[in-house]
Amino acid sequence: MFSRSSHTESMAGDKPSVLSISMLDIGALTQLKQHIDQELDLFSTSLQGLKLAMAKFSESAKCLEKLLPSSEGKEILVPLTSSMYVPGRLVDINKLSLDVGTGYYVEKDITGSKDYFKRRIKYLTEQMEQIHKVAQEKVSLRDAIIGALEEKLQANYSAQLQKGGGSKG
Repeated sequence: MFSRSSHTESMAGDKPSVLSISMLDIGALTQLKQHIDQELDLFSTSLQGLKLAMAKFSESAKCLEKLLPSSEGKEILVPLTSSMYVPGRLVDINKLSLDVGTGYYVEKDITGSKDYFKRRIKYLTEQMEQIHKVAQEKVSLRDAIIGALEEKLQANYSAQLQKGGGSKG
């Protein structure tokens, strides 16, 4: 059966106490399940945000492949908003400004930009893998809690039937 560490240590440095889920009552199991469900929702939301960010970095990296030395001087449409553009020209294609977050921009060449996007995608992939791993552990714990809850509810139901003498009415 699963055990859940409370992760609390006393000031004296005692080892963390371990509490078996089979020792919890129905109310505590229900609360624990609800808490884990909330954590799983948070993980899901976090994964969606990371996937969105990774898609943006991937799209930016793909756009770099289109920038060739022959692209210099070509006309392009420069977005002012998501639905409004003005004409422009590519001037120095080896001088790119990258949005690194919170209003900060870094100037890089094409090679540096490719490396930046590659690193960001790798980092996001690692973060997503970590979240996925923890989420799987939480799902296993939630399943164990549900099993313990079902056992306790069945035991309560059986006890009520025995208490009532097993008669219907």
